[in-house]
Amino acid sequence: MDLSVKILGLYFENPLGPAAGPIVEGLENMLFFNNNTCGFNVAKTISVEGAIVPKPCIAGTSNTIYNCELWSELHSDVWINEILPTIHKDKKKPLIISAGYKEEDFRYLIPKLDPFADMFEISTHYVKENLAGIVKSIRENTDKPIFMKLSPHVDDYLGFVKTVLDAGATGIVAINSLGPGTAIDLDNRSVLLAEEIWMSGPAIKPIALHRVYKIRKAFPDIPIIGVGGIGSAKDVLEFILAGADLVQMLSAALIKGRKLYGKIIADLPKALEKFGFSSIEEIRKIRKETIFKDIVKAVDNYPSFNEKCNMCGLCVRICPAGALSEAETIIVDKEKCIHCGLCESRCPQDAIYGVLK
Repeated sequence: MDLSVKILGLYFENPLGPAAGPIVEGLENMLFFNNNTCGFNVAKTISVEGAIVPKPCIAGTSNTIYNCELWSELHSDVWINEILPTIHKDKKKPLIISAGYKEEDFRYLIPKLDPFADMFEISTHYVKENLAGIVKSIRENTDKPIFMKLSPHVDDYLGFVKTVLDAGATGIVAINSLGPGTAIDLDNRSVLLAEEIWMSGPAIKPIALHRVYKIRKAFPDIPIIGVGGIGSAKDVLEFILAGADLVQMLSAALIKGRKLYGKIIADLPKALEKFGFSSIEEIRKIRKETIFKDIVKAVDNYPSFNEKCNMCGLCVRICPAGALSEAETIIVDKEKCIHCGLCESRCPQDAIYGVLK
């Protein structure tokens, strides 16, 4: 199976790389991703001064990461004079350099970072105004591709995309972590980490997919990097089909460990085969004729059951209308059935069909 992606004159062996965050902070972490099987490398967001981050700053559950992190804690001089030159000497894949945040910062940083970058990713998490001016200040100092990273708290995200493209940006990264929010630590009778935290991981995947899908539909030809909730090969393919060209993962690796990158990449060929694709490029080509076409679904289909049904009874227990019952087989009460599709989506044996597909 061909996992490669070609965009903007760059070759990516596969579409998966890390997202900017603690997992790509410093030389050791950057070397890990330079040498592993990911299709590209990413630097943690670099600003002129290193961030002063309150500690502790990261907590996790089985499907969510909470954090009160900021940008890189390392001064930009460390990145420019030590880390990036070391990576550049033996660079094995495209390098995306994340940078932020103020216009004057970019005028200083971009010329110094430009020799090492294949692409720039610009975080806008703390940008409240002068978005076009920021993009122009970056474009004046590089001819490399500029990807602006969208925060989910931006309501008019399509307007955001138009503004940055008109100002000289190349593409979009969607999305950043969700927040601000608050988590409660019952054991310590306090808030968890800080009064304001940011949320990422599998829990935000539907929001990230929605942004990627809607941006791709409105801007069919721009390059898009999808990020937010990826944790499996299936997730990667979903993001590609929704409109992404490349994908980034961070939080799932914080939850399960960084070996997850290699596992997902190793799993991609089987996932492609399972869903009837021959390559990543095929998904990128066919999405205009599949996911973006007008779909008319029937509203009166009843669930049917195939030979995989083992009578586990889950569908009976969860049916919101009480339309299913157990006998020798599962019985559907067509007077009660509301054709919602919940039973089909939750069946652990994939034994129900007819409502969703």
